[in-house]
Amino acid sequence: MPDNALPNEISDPAALRRLLGDVTPRVATKKRSSLHARDREWIANTPFVVMSTSSKDGTCDASPKGDPVGFVRVLDDTTLAIPERPGNRLADGYFNILTNPHIGLLFMIPGRGETLRINGRARLIRDAPYFDDMVVRGHRPILAVEVDVEEVYLHCAKAFIRSHLWEPEKWPQDTLPSHARLVKDLNTNVTETVEELERYYSPANYQAKLYRD
Repeated sequence: MPDNALPNEISDPAALRRLLGDVTPRVATKKRSSLHARDREWIANTPFVVMSTSSKDGTCDASPKGDPVGFVRVLDDTTLAIPERPGNRLADGYFNILTNPHIGLLFMIPGRGETLRINGRARLIRDAPYFDDMVVRGHRPILAVEVDVEEVYLHCAKAFIRSHLWEPEKWPQDTLPSHARLVKDLNTNVTETVEELERYYSPANYQAKLYRD
């Protein structure tokens, strides 16, 4: 055991494999390097994607991306594109890509427990002819993330079954404060009142600003 390892820390790949057990042949061979027609079909029915990146120094970011179904565009069997939409302008994932192109994508379809996972290398594109096909409510993206696919595979539904994610009758009661209250409590630099923040974060205001800054 390494000198700096905790008593119960796992630091050896062989030890981890012994703990987890062997992988079945079906699982071991499920990863592919290009998009199948079924993958294209899944992407065309996806309204929500989690985009995971990390910077050169390893700082990580997992960013939700959502739009009408099929918003991620398949360019060919090994390339896809994710349009930019107005957000908070932090753009941590975009800046990560500039120093480390490795990216992981999780495609989720409401009601489906399975997910489609794609890993690859990303780049930022300022414009392309296909941007015209990404216009929503008059918003043409100012950039897109193009991804060269290196791994693609379906992930099983166990996490969704365990969490009851798509079963509203089993959801825990929401006892958390409003988003406005949380913002006010967690950021000492916020000068707006809770009432002002409630108006800003209201569904009506968010709807009006979905596709404009």
